[in-house]
Amino acid sequence: MQGAAGVAALVRGVLRRVPEPGPTDTAIGTGRAEASGGGRANTGVRRPGGAGGGSATARDTGDATATGPGSRANTGVDHSPDA
Repeated sequence: MQGAAGVAALVRGVLRRVPEPGPTDTAIGTGRAEASGGGRANTGVRRPGGAGGGSATARDTGDATATGPGSRANTGVDHSPDA
C-alpha cells in the first residue's frame, strides 16, 4: 500500500512539471538587421513581455545594429515590453 502511495506522489510531481503547450519560435542563421530613428533591428525571436507558453530559441543569428535615440537591436530572444 505504501508503495502505491509513493508511486502516485511521484506521478503527481512529474505531471506538475509538464510545460504548457504553446508555439515553438526558432530563429536560426538569420541575416543582418539595421534600425535608426527609434526603430527596431531584430534577427532573433521577439516575444513582447514574455508572451507565449512554448519555447523560444535563437542560434547563429546575424548582426543587429541600432543607431539614434529610442532605437533597439536584438540578436537573441527579446522579452521586453511592446512599448
